[in-house]
Amino acid sequence: MLILDSDQSCTKMSTPTKETSVSSHVSPWLASIVYPLGRYLVLPFYFKSLEVIGIDNLPKQGPVILAPTHRSRWDALIVPFATGRHVTGRDLRFMVTVDEMKGLQGWLIRQLGGFAVNQKHPTIASLRHGVELLHRGEMLVIFPEGNIFQDNQVHPLKAGLARLALQAETSYANLGIKIVPMSLHYDPMIPRRGCRVQVKIGSPLSVLDYSQGSVKQNAQSLMQDLESALHQIDSPKLL
Repeated sequence: MLILDSDQSCTKMSTPTKETSVSSHVSPWLASIVYPLGRYLVLPFYFKSLEVIGIDNLPKQGPVILAPTHRSRWDALIVPFATGRHVTGRDLRFMVTVDEMKGLQGWLIRQLGGFAVNQKHPTIASLRHGVELLHRGEMLVIFPEGNIFQDNQVHPLKAGLARLALQAETSYANLGIKIVPMSLHYDPMIPRRGCRVQVKIGSPLSVLDYSQGSVKQNAQSLMQDLESALHQIDSPKLL
């Protein structure tokens, strides 16, 4: 059985350990309130403008991993605004750090289909749940930089995204996972009322293209190409 260890490498577990299973679901009634409220009231009220570029790059079906840069806690509403049910007809499933699952924010994330992963010591259960969601053809959101960075620079990406995507792709024939790079920009960089937001969506990467040969080398190549794609779309057009 495969697991990601603390240095993001892939190892074999020698002794099975008992752990709590991970599950997630989207609350239909809460999603029907929160997303329209955010889209039509909260975001237009708080931000001066919200521009989304590259919507045509979003796959309309099949398993997808959205890989946005992480610039603010507002990202949790901005990403669904740009790619969620009002755009694609699909709910987003957020994989977030354990620190983001605290308090009211954590409750909302859980009710809207999100689940936590410990970046330093990811469990089999959380990774398996991510694979299951992709097998079901869901749209999964993973912030590959790992943390929030408010300097408008693309930071080194964590390898966990590639490991998860490759594990899902190789364990199910012809799954066809697509990874979509996304760049989020706020002007000013630390959002405040009246600032502007721009989202740029890049061309998808096909995980199948990285599924032959060494898992470690394939993961490195996939993350290098994803980081390159994020750099290419990261320059804001008008901010």
